[in-house]
Amino acid sequence: MSVSPSSMSGAGAGEAGVRTVVWFRRDLRVEDNPALAAAARAAGEVVPVYVWAPEEDGPYYPGRVSRWWLSQSLKHLDASLRRLGASRLVTRRSADAIVALIELVRSIGATHLFFNHLYGSIDPEFQIDPLSLVRDHRVKELLTAEGIAVQSFNADLLYEPWEVVDDDGCPFTMFAPFWDRCLCMPDPAAPLLPPKRITSGELPTRRCPSDELVFEDESERGSNALLARAWSPGWQNADKALAAFLNGPLMDYSVNRKKADSASTSLLSPYLHFGELSVRKVFHQVRMKQLMWSNEGNHAGDESCALFLRSIGLREYSRYLTFNHPCSLEKPLLAHLRFFPWVVDEVYFKVWRQGRTGYPLVDAGMRELWATGWLHDRIRVVVSSFFVKVLQLPWRWGMKYFWDTLLDADLESDALGWQYISGSLPDGRELDRIDNPQLEGYKFDPHGEYVRRWLPELARLPTEWIHHPWDAPESVLQAAGIELGSNYPLPIVELDAAKTRLQDALSEMWELEAASRAAMENGMEEGLGDSSDVPPIAFPPELQMEVDRAPAQPTVHGPTTAGRRREDQMVPSMTSSLIRAETELSADFDNNSMDSRPEVPSQVLFQPRMEREATVGGGGGGMAARSNGGGHQGHHQQHNFQTTIHRARGIAPSTSEASSNWTGREGGVVPVWSPPAASGPSDHYAADEADITSRSYLDRHPQSHTLMNWSQLSQSL
Repeated sequence: MSVSPSSMSGAGAGEAGVRTVVWFRRDLRVEDNPALAAAARAAGEVVPVYVWAPEEDGPYYPGRVSRWWLSQSLKHLDASLRRLGASRLVTRRSADAIVALIELVRSIGATHLFFNHLYGSIDPEFQIDPLSLVRDHRVKELLTAEGIAVQSFNADLLYEPWEVVDDDGCPFTMFAPFWDRCLCMPDPAAPLLPPKRITSGELPTRRCPSDELVFEDESERGSNALLARAWSPGWQNADKALAAFLNGPLMDYSVNRKKADSASTSLLSPYLHFGELSVRKVFHQVRMKQLMWSNEGNHAGDESCALFLRSIGLREYSRYLTFNHPCSLEKPLLAHLRFFPWVVDEVYFKVWRQGRTGYPLVDAGMRELWATGWLHDRIRVVVSSFFVKVLQLPWRWGMKYFWDTLLDADLESDALGWQYISGSLPDGRELDRIDNPQLEGYKFDPHGEYVRRWLPELARLPTEWIHHPWDAPESVLQAAGIELGSNYPLPIVELDAAKTRLQDALSEMWELEAASRAAMENGMEEGLGDSSDVPPIAFPPELQMEVDRAPAQPTVHGPTTAGRRREDQMVPSMTSSLIRAETELSADFDNNSMDSRPEVPSQVLFQPRMEREATVGGGGGGMAARSNGGGHQGHHQQHNFQTTIHRARGIAPSTSEASSNWTGREGGVVPVWSPPAASGPSDHYAADEADITSRSYLDRHPQSHTLMNWSQLSQSL
């Protein structure tokens, strides 16, 4: 594949009889949309098109909240295009976007096709090229062969991935030098204004029918109605949200961005993901604020702008990484991580995602995600670190659940964030570093307001005990109406035991890696490569949660329903969902005594140390079963499911450590910003995690690991 993404073939723009199709994807805006601007400048008719083909993404079918946002954004885009004089937004439902697009181009007699780039998506066959660019190149080849001019543009990034290279012309493998190079490059082009007028012409409906796109079923309507009270999708609303952030929270972003109990972050990530907001516009407007505050001697404002721009850089880097290393969505980027013995335990996974781990900050975060489709970026770090380090579940499971449930679900950013947390990046967080949820609670939610908001069963607990209720005196628990093990669970995993088990797993990983390397050096194995010979751990069947889903037919027009139900995305009743899940867990633990660690690849000539997970009535895996002390002697009559967990996993407390206002946005579903009380940033948190990328966090202290041999996409792209 050797073609410039911005190359143009076929007849030139401006000729008589020009009819241009603008193919919208993740660029649902009319402002700073290069493809739409180019079509408006060309003489002739403009036909805006959107093709809905989610089956192409394999297991990454959009979740309920993502589909709701997309449906609202498309309505907003259609209305905006009509106001500019364009025809209606033509929509197609298909299992193959290219087939539907080419059929439409032919049926209306289009002479041009304009679209904006995508840089990567999941490739089931793990080919060298990012799937999105392969798809785009196929469109160009097929239509150019028919004499149709095809042109593509950059509308999603500050710089094209192939433009940012080191002194040797090679891609960067760590974030810090990548972003330093970006900041040294000429500023990206200024954002484009919306077209003044778009020529529509007379497009016969019979020649260009639209399919009705169905994004929700009856079971999802109630939950989606709550989202509409909290969020306003659409590119014009994105512009308003950006202005509100620039004139409000940005000034104190460096101080307040880590506060989970107030909406101190930008809340722009859903708009950026769907392309309703131009990243170039964000960059230029924040830079102008930075220059103004720097000239005024406002060092706090200057630092806030630098940190926020760094979050923009992390979003850039997620696309950059996916472009240069497409396997990053499925495989660890450090070869030795393929030997890590992940715990394949669906019971742990269920407890985590339903917010019943017994650690209040983790549970509050998962309840908020379940109910609203949103999480503060600090809480995303807490829940994902607990998932990977304490429960040792495969990081791809967490990435998939975030994709299913987040409003701003973004595969590239998800992959970067989860690989960072799991230590799979050259500059990722150390895998042996476990963050204590109790200490993180007092760091990010010092007054317990966030926990009380999402765990009403703990609402009356004093702040002193809010992040470690298992240590609270019996009298305090009774006064707060809390019965641990009944209306709120005890911790499912003892942190000390988790640390021991993690060290054992790391020792096993390095032993297996060393044995594999020795086998390679002895000629018994061909090498580590990029670990693509090891299939990823399959997603749990329950994670799919599909009901009566029928694949789309690429050539059939008219209403097509996905018929997909994702029960865990319904807004739950906190009490009823807890009771329902407790009943499930009793049976789950009784049937979960088998070893849950995945087997080592069969081609490696040695056997791993098999570590049995805990079974009912006994401890295992470094987690000795014992009763919980520390002020809980009076809690002997526990709920049946909690007794089972207690016996199966070995439960004990950990240790302890310190705000702002929390308000609701038009119905209280998600946080909105209100002026918080000033406080200093935490000195204990090394990473400057991204608000924009949401999951993409890189440490400033890179580890010295040997990198795998990565295949590189041809620079001719």
